[in-house]
Amino acid sequence: MITFVSGGARSGKSRHAEALALSSHAERGGRLIYLATAQACDVEMAERIARHRHERGDDWHTLEAPLALDTAMAKVVGGDTVLLDCLTLWSSQWLYAGGGNEAEGETMLMRVLESVRARRITLVVVSNDLNEGLPPQDSETWRYLAFLQRLHCLLARKADSVVEVVAGFPLEWASSEETPI
Repeated sequence: MITFVSGGARSGKSRHAEALALSSHAERGGRLIYLATAQACDVEMAERIARHRHERGDDWHTLEAPLALDTAMAKVVGGDTVLLDCLTLWSSQWLYAGGGNEAEGETMLMRVLESVRARRITLVVVSNDLNEGLPPQDSETWRYLAFLQRLHCLLARKADSVVEVVAGFPLEWASSEETPI
């Protein structure tokens, strides 16, 4: 089962995604894994990461994957539940911190999704919806937004469920009973 949870900054999307992962874990068993893409590159981020780990509690096993999502997911076994938080940060690191080109990033995400499905892993992916504001004025921001939106479209097509969180309220846009356009 693959669920894509998106929303604006501080919309409640991570909280909702955690609840989905906890519910799946309670039903299926296996390990509960937090696949973190953030890096503690400064004091503020280190404090934020520590706070989030504390809030999640000891039930979560953390894997860190600022770039190599496929390598991290290779450590996950069938029956596990994984919360990938977040695709937005991973995509920026992929483009600007030595990951690779856009096509390679799309291919990696596709391989991860295919592997998750084949191994019967529950995956909940969180990402920010960055297309709600004013259009960017520079070409690099456009490039990043285009890459992120291609990843979102790829993920939405492969997901069993697509949820947008607005002001703490989840809105399900697609589920496995529907065929996305």
